[in-house]
Amino acid sequence: MSLAKLHIAVLMGGWSSERPVSLMSGNGVADALEERGHRVTRIDMDRNVAARLAEAKPDVVFNALHGTPGEDGTVQGMMDLMGLKYTHSGLATSVIAIDKELTKHALVPHGIPMPGGRIVASEELYQRDPLARPYVLKPVNEGSSVGVAIVTEGGNYGNPIGRDVAGPWQKFEHLLAEPFIRGKELTTAVIADRALMVTELKPKTGFYDFDAKYTEGLTDHICPAEIPDEITEACKDIALRAHRLLGCKGTSRSDFRWDDEQGVAGLFLLEVNTQPGMTPLSLVPEQARHCGMSYGDLVEAIVADALANGASHEDTSGIGEGAGGAP
Repeated sequence: MSLAKLHIAVLMGGWSSERPVSLMSGNGVADALEERGHRVTRIDMDRNVAARLAEAKPDVVFNALHGTPGEDGTVQGMMDLMGLKYTHSGLATSVIAIDKELTKHALVPHGIPMPGGRIVASEELYQRDPLARPYVLKPVNEGSSVGVAIVTEGGNYGNPIGRDVAGPWQKFEHLLAEPFIRGKELTTAVIADRALMVTELKPKTGFYDFDAKYTEGLTDHICPAEIPDEITEACKDIALRAHRLLGCKGTSRSDFRWDDEQGVAGLFLLEVNTQPGMTPLSLVPEQARHCGMSYGDLVEAIVADALANGASHEDTSGIGEGAGGAP
């Protein structure tokens, strides 16, 4: 595709735990836009971001931020007030999707399969296990598998978990505890209201944590995943329904665990990422490439979606309504 030449501000960096990933995403996006002839203003977000955007006066903002405050609705609300067009999802969708518990409240009533579990105070973990082992502990509103721990029967966290043992309980007052789902790690990208394909992620050691996601050579990407057709179609169906139910815009990526001994009944959505990575190792560009879309085409498609959605593209009419969106 080809867009008219635009002035595009690329927001990146910031101060979340995912800053390094955001810088890789943002610079990759900026390079691609410049190669397509667009004028690009790169903004490493600081507390003066509103003034810097006002001074730049871009036609559209490419939001390449990951984590808070760029993915949780904060920056989206600021840009709505400023009347700026921007990529990816709007305020309400971002608030819900970054919070794993709110996402469950929005999706599970409409038949989207997600793991059970509950929110626990970190202090509770030093007295007793919140669930039968093995179980997973994760921050409620972090991405990129930041702070995820798998607590097993014979693991080295202790039983109960020791106060002096490193883990997310040392950084977060509350965590989401979920049953551990054995099996395969799968992911599906949605671009412009189309579910692309399924990738299986096979970490060479441990599980698919932050290092495995962003360190070359630590994870094998099987794209497309070598799984039964019914699982492929189920992943694509769930990813697209979740994208529509949450009101996502531009692109999203849905992450799954699949217990391959249970068939479709063993497939569970873990989370929906409203601002997927755009780094050289990122999954959305990889799936787009397998579907015949170059990195530059992908970036321009996301920008085109933002332009079509207008200055304040928040649309909450579909959030939590109906099963809306079966493809």
